[in-house]
Amino acid sequence: MRAIIPVAGVGSRLRPHTYTIPKVLLNVAGKPIIGHILDKLIESGFTSATIIVGYLGDLVKDYVRKNYTIEVDFVEQEERHGLGHAIYLSRHTISREPVLIILGDTIFDVDLVSMCKSETSSIGVKEVDDPRKFGVAELQNGFIKNLVEKPDEPKSNLALIGLYYIKNPELMLDCLREIISNNQRTKGEFQLTDGLQLMITRGEKISVFKIDGWFDCGSPETLLSTNKHLLNQINQNEKIDGVVIVPPVFIASDAKISNSVIGPNTTIASGAIVNESIIKNSIVSEKAKVSNAMLEDSIIGTNAIISGGYKRINIGDSSELEYY
Repeated sequence: MRAIIPVAGVGSRLRPHTYTIPKVLLNVAGKPIIGHILDKLIESGFTSATIIVGYLGDLVKDYVRKNYTIEVDFVEQEERHGLGHAIYLSRHTISREPVLIILGDTIFDVDLVSMCKSETSSIGVKEVDDPRKFGVAELQNGFIKNLVEKPDEPKSNLALIGLYYIKNPELMLDCLREIISNNQRTKGEFQLTDGLQLMITRGEKISVFKIDGWFDCGSPETLLSTNKHLLNQINQNEKIDGVVIVPPVFIASDAKISNSVIGPNTTIASGAIVNESIIKNSIVSEKAKVSNAMLEDSIIGTNAIISGGYKRINIGDSSELEYY
C-alpha cells in the first residue's frame, strides 16, 4: 500500500520555530514528527509513500532521503488551497490500489494493519468535547451519512483526526477534480471532506475507525503533551555522572550535560549542551545551549542559547537570551 502524507503547511501556531524549520521536523521524543510517522508506516508494512511538501520543503526532502530507504515520491504544493487540493496534486502517484492518507502534524497510536483490512473505506475519528474545531462525521446505520467541516452547530462529536483509508482512490480523485473544477470551497479552501462527501453521495460506503491514541503536534502546548506521551513509551535508562535524571526522558547520545537535573518529560536533542540547569517538561532542540537556567514547559529551538533564570521559554532557532 501507499501512504499519502501532506506536510505543506506553514505551522503558524508553532512560530517562532517554524520560521526556520518545517513543523514536521520539530523534535519530539528524540526524532522529528515525520520520523515517528514514517517509522509507524514502515512497521505496519507500507513500502511506498507520497509526501506533499511546500513551505521549506527541501528540508523535509533532505531529512527523509538521508534517514529512510522507503520509496518516496515528493509532490510540491506551491500554492496552498486546502487538503483536497494537496491530495489532488498527488494524483499521478496514486494507482487503483487502496491508499492511506495520514496528516503530517499528527502522531497516532493505532493498529494501521487492522484499519487497512476494512472492507470499505474508513476514516479515523475520535470523540471530542468541542467538535466545532474539526471536520465531523455524522453516522447512519454504521456508515457515514454526512461530513461537515468545522460546523457551527455540530450534530455529532466524532471528529476527523487526519487518518483516511480509501479503498477507491480513483473515485476520490474524480470527486476532488469535480469540486476543484467547480471552485467548490469551504472555509476558503478545497476540503478533502467535501470530496469524501461527494463520494458518499455517489454511493461509496465509508465507515469510521475509532481512535483513542491521537496526539496533535500543532501548537506548543500539544507538542509538549505529545512529547510527554511518547517519552513514556521509551525505556531509556540513561546515567550521566553529576546529572540527576528523572524519567521519562530522551537524551541524545552526543548531548553534553553536566551538574543538572533533567526531567521528567524532557527531550534533549542531538548536539545540545546543558549545564548548571534544571529542565522539566521541555524540549531542547539540536545544538541548543542552556546554562544556569530553570526551565519548565519550554521549547528551545535549534542553535538557541539560553543563559539565566527564566522558568518558561518558547524561543526559536539561533536566538540568544541572557538573564542576570
